[in-house]
Amino acid sequence: MNNDSVINTLLNSMILYNEADPLRIQHSVKVHSFAKLIAENEKLSAETVQLIEIAAILHDVGIRAAEKKYGHQNGKLQEQEGPAVAEDLMRKAGVDDEELIGRVKYLIGHHHTYTNIDGADYQILVEADFLVNLFEDKEPVSAVKHVRDRIFKTASGIKLIETMYGI
Repeated sequence: MNNDSVINTLLNSMILYNEADPLRIQHSVKVHSFAKLIAENEKLSAETVQLIEIAAILHDVGIRAAEKKYGHQNGKLQEQEGPAVAEDLMRKAGVDDEELIGRVKYLIGHHHTYTNIDGADYQILVEADFLVNLFEDKEPVSAVKHVRDRIFKTASGIKLIETMYGI
């Protein structure tokens, strides 16, 4: 299965998984778009860009699973419940690369953990998620600057957050 086909299949799967929840669907689509943009601007390999795209599309699939299991969700429960759901969706989409599946599950299982970020893929997923969350949560510019200074590391991510917020 080619990259575009896998990405489109996973986008459709994520949308169906989050049926009747347009906020979550749009959130994931936006995180995917920013993650892909940052990864490509950082000139990462096609394989790494694909991994980042998959992780971005599926990064929040643990929300619904946590709500069903616990009656609520938070970042830690998303990290706990998301990897298994993501693996199921990847396998159904025809992804069979065990290394890729393992890394995507790791990223989903850590995307709310901001210490010990151990790769460009992890860094970019976190930056893309923050770009969307800061906007959706209507955070003040002071919070945006704090996140930029504390979290953002890629040149492309820093340029995006500064351009978006005029800082």
